Amino acid sequence: MACLSACLHSVAVMGSAEEARERISAALDAIDAAHEELRETSSHVVGNAFRVDVAERLETQERTNRGLMYRYFGQIADPPDECESTAQVRATLWKRLRITPNEITRRFKLAARIRPRRSLTGPPVPPELPELAAAVEAGAVGEDHIRAVCRAVDVLPASVAPTDVAKAERRLVREASKSDAGIVAKIGEVIADHLNPDGNFTDEDRARRRGLHLGSQGPDGMSRLSGMLDPEARAYFEAIEAAVRPGRHQPEGSDPEARDDRTPAQRCHDAFKLALRTAIASGGLGLHRGHPVTVVITTTLGELDRAAHAFHDPSIPMPAPARTGGGSRLPMRDLIRMAANAIHYLAVFDDHIKRPLYLGRQRRVATADQRLICYARDRGCTRPNCLVPGYRCEVHHSPDWARGGRTDADKLHFACGGDHGVTSRGDMHTVVTENGRLGWTDGTGPPEINHAHHPEELLRGDPDPPPPDRS
Repeated sequence: MACLSACLHSVAVMGSAEEARERISAALDAIDAAHEELRETSSHVVGNAFRVDVAERLETQERTNRGLMYRYFGQIADPPDECESTAQVRATLWKRLRITPNEITRRFKLAARIRPRRSLTGPPVPPELPELAAAVEAGAVGEDHIRAVCRAVDVLPASVAPTDVAKAERRLVREASKSDAGIVAKIGEVIADHLNPDGNFTDEDRARRRGLHLGSQGPDGMSRLSGMLDPEARAYFEAIEAAVRPGRHQPEGSDPEARDDRTPAQRCHDAFKLALRTAIASGGLGLHRGHPVTVVITTTLGELDRAAHAFHDPSIPMPAPARTGGGSRLPMRDLIRMAANAIHYLAVFDDHIKRPLYLGRQRRVATADQRLICYARDRGCTRPNCLVPGYRCEVHHSPDWARGGRTDADKLHFACGGDHGVTSRGDMHTVVTENGRLGWTDGTGPPEINHAHHPEELLRGDPDPPPPDRS
């Protein structure tokens, strides 16, 4: 009888699930049809007053869609109806939505704050930010409002009573529903001053807020650095900054007798670079995946030779920048200048097919030299479209070590931790292609290689053309 009851319940659940999928799909189809109608309908004669009305409705609909997106991200992260590998779900989202892994993580984290969470012992746990959750679901606030509210709440010290935090959230969300995010941020500052007039923060508060963000590299090779230093980090930096006073620790190649015309900001930059260079040169940072912590730079022997001649002969064009283990571009002039003061590794490649020199080993763990081969050939994770640089990758065997794979240089390739796990579980399979690169496939198509760390390949036309139509 119990088995019959369980079977009937299972059938009922399956029926309700199928019904829900049909209703959701039909609603999305209707939205797609409405979008098609809007795209095809001319708006040249409707007047600006009506256009503003439409813009307002489109903005509300976009915010409503965003609220639904967070609802589904919250359920994907903590599914109430099935169990699936988190890494596999992330990989699927990344491929289907074409958004970065960082954006996937951001959406998951925000969804965890504004969506109810499952409880193992009772009803769902309410959202951490219930007022903001309701506003997001209603389409009353946008992404900029969400960021402003979260930042204002997060800056409050741990000593503020939960009831006061809840009141602050309510006030911020109310303002967000009628003002822009800049005003919400100002209200947040006023609330912080009111709830913490003496500016008292604990070590826990400071530890929560500390962080540095290194922005992406611009076309000129420069990168924006922003963040918050805790008091200890600031004390160290102040000492280094003071040492780089006018006339001291000038950039290499500067005339020591000339006036130091660096701005305070430029001296601050040079102090930061001096601290990093000194730390790496000290040898006291230990090992990272078998290597002493140092800068790994890869280039071809031909480019290095041409750069050395161009360094002394302006008539010779300087070759394209080298690549670091972090995936950034390093001008060849900088490489030569750095090489004059330190010992660097060198990996030699065939200039045409990019195959590494053979380094055979009969053990599972890749040697430091073999890892350098991966830096130079792969530059980063080899799974298609993965942007994780070599510094953060593991060495992957293909074929897998457990299936008889050898620890030879041409059988070892970079894979980030998440993607390495994907192959271990059998969700993806890898094969070394004819040109020595690693191809990945989930079994539904031919193996593909990652061009993300080799942007020059994308300039030669479609690197992965579709198969010819044989019909």
